[in-house]
Amino acid sequence: MDLGECLKVHDLALRADYEIASKDQDFFFELDAMDHLQSFIADCDRRTEVAKKRLAETQEEISAEVAAKAERVHELNEEIGKLLAKVEQLGADGNVEESQKVMDEVEKARVKKREAEEVYRNSMPASSFQQQKLRVCEVCSAYLGLHDNDRRLADHFGGKLHLGFIEI
Repeated sequence: MDLGECLKVHDLALRADYEIASKDQDFFFELDAMDHLQSFIADCDRRTEVAKKRLAETQEEISAEVAAKAERVHELNEEIGKLLAKVEQLGADGNVEESQKVMDEVEKARVKKREAEEVYRNSMPASSFQQQKLRVCEVCSAYLGLHDNDRRLADHFGGKLHLGFIEI
């Protein structure tokens, strides 16, 4: 986060004068600085919550999408099971021609099921695995990978931005 250049005057001589004068009288500059830091911390907390909500929303969308595809595969499985039970019943009753027609329907349902399974499998790695491996850093609200290597995490936790947030 870039706050830009500080508009205050940072002069060592003025600072020394202030420190001497502040022993006799309170100028409340510390309270102004504390208010500024409190607003900065509140803004950081707000950004962390927004990042968590955004991550949760994308994960819910993905899981809902994947769940719908899994439900489609499950429905086709049930349909195939019912049709096979019907084939057995028709075969037991001696209706071979009718049983053969239902068996053709079973084959069509199996093809649909294979296609639905393929769509389901292809949707899993492309969306949910990438999205669900993220988490939000509690300190600086950056997105971190759950399975990041130790070097990457060390670079993040040792970075200027993260350390600056800790200092504040």
